[in-house]
Amino acid sequence: MTDLDAQLRKFQKELSTGTVSLALLAVLAETGEPMYGYQIAKRLERDGGGVLSGKQSALYPVLRNLEGAGLLGSHVEPSVAGPPRRYYRLTDAGHQALRDWAAAWRATRDSVDSVLKGIPQ
Repeated sequence: MTDLDAQLRKFQKELSTGTVSLALLAVLAETGEPMYGYQIAKRLERDGGGVLSGKQSALYPVLRNLEGAGLLGSHVEPSVAGPPRRYYRLTDAGHQALRDWAAAWRATRDSVDSVLKGIPQ
């Protein structure tokens, strides 16, 4: 691996740190019903274009942090196949955070895009 490859990986990791939380809140808002971690991970893989980069285990600490911040609520239900599942849903604060974070994301994206407009793809 070259230095440029290592720098790209570092940059991608730094970008994904905040975007995973935003995408996770968006998935829960879009479905409108509680989901367990694996369901969320699969939805992010399908619709998120690599937001998780194949690292489903990275999702669970994010879920716990968002719940600890009051943005998610959860409950545990028994499962017919395997261990009990923890289902997550957005709280009112989570809905507000999603609106605020989405606005911040769009403003940042637009600002960066305006600077990158002359850079060939």
